[in-house]
Amino acid sequence: MPMKGNAIIAQSGGPTAVINSSACGVIQTWLAQATGCGTIYAGISGVKGILEGDIIDLAQQPPELIDGLRHTPGAGLYSCRYKVSDADQEQLVSILKKLNIRYFFYNGGNDSMDTAHKTWLAAQSAGWEMRVIGVPKTIDNDLPFTDHCPGFGSAAKYLAASVRETGIDLESVSTKNKVTIMEAMGRDAGWLTAASVLSRRFPDEAPHLIYLPEVPFSIEQFIADVKLVYEQLGYCYVVASEGIRDAKGEYIAAGGQRDAFGHAQLSGAGAVLKDIVEREIGVKARCNTPGTMQRVAMHFASATDAEESYRVGKTAVEYALADKSGVMVTLERSEETPYRCVCGEIALGQVANIVKSVPVEWINDEHNDVKEEFIRYCRPLIQGEVALPMRDGLPDYVRLDFTKGRI
Repeated sequence: MPMKGNAIIAQSGGPTAVINSSACGVIQTWLAQATGCGTIYAGISGVKGILEGDIIDLAQQPPELIDGLRHTPGAGLYSCRYKVSDADQEQLVSILKKLNIRYFFYNGGNDSMDTAHKTWLAAQSAGWEMRVIGVPKTIDNDLPFTDHCPGFGSAAKYLAASVRETGIDLESVSTKNKVTIMEAMGRDAGWLTAASVLSRRFPDEAPHLIYLPEVPFSIEQFIADVKLVYEQLGYCYVVASEGIRDAKGEYIAAGGQRDAFGHAQLSGAGAVLKDIVEREIGVKARCNTPGTMQRVAMHFASATDAEESYRVGKTAVEYALADKSGVMVTLERSEETPYRCVCGEIALGQVANIVKSVPVEWINDEHNDVKEEFIRYCRPLIQGEVALPMRDGLPDYVRLDFTKGRI
């Protein structure tokens, strides 16, 4: 029999189009399968909310709102970027003990898996038996030991479609804004930027140049690359990661600030490249920065991504009820054609604060494009569309009622 006690789920880090699908998977599976164990709480705004006592009983939420999370972007339980201290960990375990929390689900990326791992260790140190399961998400696709990350496929689908549409726009009105720079998210890994290649159906179609942080970025080579494409076509479309770095490892667009986890805050690689083009090549350029649009575009989410996101949430509960702990749920590709993925697991300690990069062998020798191997890897992840409930011509997303079940 599973251990008796309550569960809690919280979300952390940047939201995705489908992070709530994972939360829904956790909540619905707990309510359906954890009979006799206890209720399931939510920490509002991640671990920070738990520390501040901002907690609700999810069993008190209307079932239709919980179900609506499957089709709602953003962090439905609210999120945070908060690095827990040793004192925080002690306080956190004390709070979890008072609430008789025996199951802890943390939904997030690299830093969130570090928080989950530290929480598991702190509970063990305090002699508190508790199942801790990491539920992965990140559009950066940079969690190790998993084939890909929930959230990436939807962001990749949106970015590739946006590049195709704006690329057609550039080609059709080539007398103005002759060079377009699309800046994609990805501070240390270029998976999302690389996904823009899926837009290209013909050799001369956008994107013409792709720059990733995995290989050194040379301003001189960039100028030569753009000039060559421009001379051939009369226009040029560039997709660059926000985290591109020079041969010394310095960010091209470092802003000088750092977040709570010590990560550099970047100030706009696209704008830097736009200025270089206009100054050094002498042609008009435009910079497109989709920002958070690329991570929460549920209206164009990948059905494959949405289904897998729900599945990792469901599997997290099933693992916990089977007495597994201290692990993150993974996705393991078991078939290439037709594509098929199953869930697995990896120890949280092997995941925390580790970045999975795009394999260098998938990047061309000129460092300005990706190879067919990446396309074969990525294309299955963007397949299918999510049917959304609509109202008055717009998606009808849900909002949980945080006044219900507050403890």
